[in-house]
Amino acid sequence: MPVTDDPARLTLLTRAGCHLCETAAETLAGIGAEAGLVPEAVDVDADPALQAEYGDRVPVVLLDGREHCYFTVDVVRLRRDLGLS
Repeated sequence: MPVTDDPARLTLLTRAGCHLCETAAETLAGIGAEAGLVPEAVDVDADPALQAEYGDRVPVVLLDGREHCYFTVDVVRLRRDLGLS
């Protein structure tokens, strides 16, 4: 990952009624707080391009706009990639 002066951005691709998404959002909120970040939630069903790309493969965590993990948050890897471990 290239080094920049911008803080890492966390995005959660989600959809309404998804219990895995709710769990991922809670996990990301905690990790984000440790890193000084507020994760942004994006509803894949509100964007036809995202819906076509991700379909039922949600939740998806994006770190700096790149896919990091899906279905569950890879906590150990995410903490490492954010410099928290």
